[in-house]
Amino acid sequence: MKRVFLIVLDSVGIGELPDAAEYGDSGSNTLRSAASSPFFNGMPNMRRLGLFNIDGVTIGDKCASPCGSFCRLAEMSKGKDTTIGHWEIAGVISPSPLPTYPEGFPDEVIEEFIRQTGRDILCNKPYSGTEVIKEYGAEHMKTGRLIVYTSADSVFQIAAHEDIIPVETLYDYCRTARKILTGKHGVGRVIARPFIGEPGNFTRTKNRHDFSLTPPADTMLDILKSHGFDVLSVGKIVDIFAERGVTDYVRTVDNADGIEKTLEYMKRDFNGLCFTNLVDYDMLYGHRNDVDGYAKALNYFDERLPDILAQLRGEDMLMITADHGCDPATESTDHSREYIPLVIYGKEVQGGVNYHTRDSFSDIAATILSYFNVNSSIKGKAIIDKI
Repeated sequence: MKRVFLIVLDSVGIGELPDAAEYGDSGSNTLRSAASSPFFNGMPNMRRLGLFNIDGVTIGDKCASPCGSFCRLAEMSKGKDTTIGHWEIAGVISPSPLPTYPEGFPDEVIEEFIRQTGRDILCNKPYSGTEVIKEYGAEHMKTGRLIVYTSADSVFQIAAHEDIIPVETLYDYCRTARKILTGKHGVGRVIARPFIGEPGNFTRTKNRHDFSLTPPADTMLDILKSHGFDVLSVGKIVDIFAERGVTDYVRTVDNADGIEKTLEYMKRDFNGLCFTNLVDYDMLYGHRNDVDGYAKALNYFDERLPDILAQLRGEDMLMITADHGCDPATESTDHSREYIPLVIYGKEVQGGVNYHTRDSFSDIAATILSYFNVNSSIKGKAIIDKI
């Protein structure tokens, strides 16, 4: 029985890609910025796996004899968002970036959304998720108008107070928007952003839900499922892939919950992939330029890593990676175009091998499919051919 545990540390990039300037991301290096915090503990367990031995990583002390193998991966797709990053990890290259709306959504989109939901809207601009409810929350409560906003990412976000718009109703409005936002307006995600509280003291709740664009081709998840393998999702993976290719899933409220639920899956007998996303780095710290919070979150994962390693069985393979950057020390609060790290560990995996710089995130998918002896036409190249 073979099992792969693929954990995405959401937004933990390790340095600008050669084309970063085209995305406004020159100089971005998420890991380096987080490590500049006085709270950063050096991630000793990730160090032993080889994180600091990866090409281009200049922070931390390199491990003389890392027990894992490692490399950095470039993004072949055009973009730097969650959806495109995860799709490429799963073997789908996106030749064009998903649409973004720095001036807000066009009238044709907003008018159709109002017509189908029967509710008028507020805002329709790029906005911080916490600031937008400060600015528009009171008016929303008075009028019932939905707060619609976007960001530098390809997202259509709807914020609503849970006492004004029940959460399930908000989800229905998001489903309506998802049906509208196709073709040239096919944004990566429609996101429900419920909140509670009173004017001056609003708080977003844990009831966020993402409604993703359907992948344009079969992903690693689809391929594994079609060959009879289990595909388990922890966190927002099931949403990123529009519920395609997943055989079982659990949603999470934060990184600690994601780690616990991954550990629960590790106790199961299954044959296939467990795919986990730990989102706090991006959502709570990168987008809020919180260097110290980012560092503490990295420390926490590193402190829990021995619990994960202890649950690995003889034929298990652990892969730890990211999906893009989100440098908390730059002026921008947006994602950044960066290389991602990959460390690979298993009792049957040769340690200490540097696979240097790879051309595409999709090499992860190719490696996993190769591990399960599944042939496919995805563009990635297996990093490890034999385990």
